[in-house]
Amino acid sequence: MSALGDDDFGQLARQLRVDTLIRLRWLAVAGQSAAVLIVGLGLGFDVPIGWCFLCIGFAVLLNLGLRLRYPVSRRLGDTEAVAILSFDIFQLAALLFLTGGLVNPFSILFLAPVMISAASLPLRRTLLLLVVALACATILTFWRRPLPWLPGRDLQLPMLYSVAIWVALAVGAAFIAVYATRVAEEARQLAGALTATELALARAQHLSQLDGLAAAAAHELGTPLATLALVVKEMSRLKPPAGPFADDLALLAQEIGRCRAILGRLASLGEDSAGPLGEMTIGQLIEEIVAPHRPLDIAILVETKGEPPEPACRRNPGMLYGLRNIIENAVDFAAKEVRVAAAWSDDEVTITIADDGPGVAPHILARLGEPYVTTRGEDGRESGGGLGLGLFIAKTLLERTGAATSIVNAAPPATGAVATIVWRRDAFEQGRRGPQEVLEGYSEAAAK
Repeated sequence: MSALGDDDFGQLARQLRVDTLIRLRWLAVAGQSAAVLIVGLGLGFDVPIGWCFLCIGFAVLLNLGLRLRYPVSRRLGDTEAVAILSFDIFQLAALLFLTGGLVNPFSILFLAPVMISAASLPLRRTLLLLVVALACATILTFWRRPLPWLPGRDLQLPMLYSVAIWVALAVGAAFIAVYATRVAEEARQLAGALTATELALARAQHLSQLDGLAAAAAHELGTPLATLALVVKEMSRLKPPAGPFADDLALLAQEIGRCRAILGRLASLGEDSAGPLGEMTIGQLIEEIVAPHRPLDIAILVETKGEPPEPACRRNPGMLYGLRNIIENAVDFAAKEVRVAAAWSDDEVTITIADDGPGVAPHILARLGEPYVTTRGEDGRESGGGLGLGLFIAKTLLERTGAATSIVNAAPPATGAVATIVWRRDAFEQGRRGPQEVLEGYSEAAAK
């Protein structure tokens, strides 16, 4: 496992790279230079070209300084990124002061640093940049040089127009700050959740491979064990008819026989015909997922209902993990008991897990199963202080086995949450996919 926690990983993932800001600023320098030259020389407008290029020169110096100070792969902290983006706002404000203030069409570029911050920095940092941008826009509304125009002509626009531009910038910047921040944060959370799910699947796959390792170990140990058996057999021919030596040889032969039996069982773990080790009835499945919680103070009541024969499935780490996670949540929030009911018919297999706790808070009930949604009860309890990934992973793993999952609150006057997992019977009994197939098909499920 990595030493980085989920918070550390999310923080690192959203930090801006120095190289990204440098490249964007070179693009801005090229655009600003082209605009000044085209308007001043190409169109013949009255533009203070020298002062404008002085402002552009500061941006060039900052880029050169950043390139010399930091390596290309360096990621900036939030404070450093805000300081650099603030410089971009001030530099743009200086250019706009020289070229007409807010009535200059390029004043819309105030939104660029705010948008970069919204996509990469926390909301409070973005709001700080928003305040800086609006402060500069306010100053430019009242204090600026005239808008460059044709020589001998003075273009005067009413103050109401400047105020309207300020309002448009304020609304646009506020919308970008809130909307882009939310979208970027959800994208980061989903990426982190998918990574966590892949790690869980990899761990389940690793566990499922232990049967193959056991078979390999049985094969490797078979040769030396056969040699020992041969030696014991030859020694038995020369043994005295009685005495401690004869007893020791008999005991050694007996233990070699036991070792052969154990290795035989180990060698069969990876086979589909592994009997109870490879297949399990629904009753055995439920008993395996509830057994670790029986010693706790919460009573676990199990009920099975259906016509014989009882449905059976192949052992699937994804199914076991998903059901165990739901059981753990139920036990965490239960007041006295958890009820686990299994029912089957010719068409469906259903497992219902219900607790008598406070239930799921209404404001998150509809979002259960999404990443980073914690199952906090109405009494404020929360399972383990987690990040809300457990149900997301469990739901994903169960759906990859062909199940449909739903979680609702119990109908009054009962209390607690009720999780229902439903499979088609043929899918439950036959169409089982191993962990490798689950991992390979996960990206398709995530896209849906």
